[in-house]
Amino acid sequence: MANKSLNKDRRAVINDIRKKQGRAERVRGAAIIGVCLVIAVLMVGAAAWKPITGFFKESKYDDVALQDIGKSAKAAGCQKVFETKADGNQNHIATGTEQTYTTAPPAFGPHWNEANVAPADMSRKFYSADDRPDLEALVHNLEHGYTIVWYDETVSEDELDLLRVIGDKFAGTSNFRYKFIAAPWTAADAKETAVAGDKKTEFPDGTHIAMTHWYADPANPTEASTQKGVFQYCEGVSGEAVKDFMTTYPYTDTPEPQAM
Repeated sequence: MANKSLNKDRRAVINDIRKKQGRAERVRGAAIIGVCLVIAVLMVGAAAWKPITGFFKESKYDDVALQDIGKSAKAAGCQKVFETKADGNQNHIATGTEQTYTTAPPAFGPHWNEANVAPADMSRKFYSADDRPDLEALVHNLEHGYTIVWYDETVSEDELDLLRVIGDKFAGTSNFRYKFIAAPWTAADAKETAVAGDKKTEFPDGTHIAMTHWYADPANPTEASTQKGVFQYCEGVSGEAVKDFMTTYPYTDTPEPQAM
């Protein structure tokens, strides 16, 4: 009888230990799951934070006129618009062929011509360095009447937000007056740019924004001798400068204004 009682006590102790171990494992498991859930929530929140905050930043400009976005042209340090003789009219080079342009950034020149590659689709108004089309594709956009606002690698996040907002003002593909693209000018682009053997790879000192346009005489748009590259450099983002530039140099005075 004593042995039976002892064995019973041992089983009770073992069962009690097992129960405690089971509870401890469940607690540890729950803690691990809880930590994983917290980490997952934080990761999702971090991923969503920028788009959400970006949406609210941009939505506050819904009722703001283009010319009131960013600084005035003067406050943004916008330099005087200048023109230079253009070349490259209808000069379609094989897609994938690198072209050395003579200005930083380009306003004209030989360019690619391939469906779904060049020119870039009108539905996109803003590009980052990660998804921007090649220069040779964007120059074809210029030939079709686009104004491209280029930004260098030193612009601030606030300036990028303003460029996105400005791009939103030109949303759509049916109104050709909205032929607008904001795109980065990168260090890699600079390596492909030269003027008369001398490197001209950067924007003028102190400027970080450049607007370019490929001008042609509306009365005879295919006449290469009348074509010009139009440039304006600014220190910062100015909706006023963008509006004035695109009003003075609309899509209609380009080599191929009716092409998408």
